[in-house]
Amino acid sequence: MRAIDRRTLGVLVVGASFVVSGSVRAAPIMTVHKDPTCGCCEAWVAHVRAAGYEARVIEVAAINAIKAKLGVPPGLRSCHTAEIDGYVLEGHVPATAIARLFAERPKVRGLAVPGMPIGSPGMEVEGRDPESYDVIAFGDGEPRAFMRFSGGVAHLR
Repeated sequence: MRAIDRRTLGVLVVGASFVVSGSVRAAPIMTVHKDPTCGCCEAWVAHVRAAGYEARVIEVAAINAIKAKLGVPPGLRSCHTAEIDGYVLEGHVPATAIARLFAERPKVRGLAVPGMPIGSPGMEVEGRDPESYDVIAFGDGEPRAFMRFSGGVAHLR
């Protein structure tokens, strides 16, 4: 039996998350708001597209106004902000965490990876070890850890 790679698993989880009561609904389109000069944002968009998400990029100079409008707490902000199916994704959130968000559908505003951790999707740096970081759920009270990663690898909580 052949092992399933992470990309295939991500696509399967995303696809399964859109099967509702025996009927299939269309996968939502992700809208990514980013500064026109940010290159790591493009790398993150490539990451989510490779996982099977359709992403539309909108370049905006006043990115902090978008973050405020969407309810991203100042302490959780990063370089880009995405909207998908009623959720907000802030920063370099791994596709694995997005798939879990859709599978569980918690009552949160969104997920954030504050700052720009080395090794997070879009922030890979050759010759540097990936950092460990938390994906934070926010919007339903105090922000809390949703998943923990080292680079792009999830750790069980």
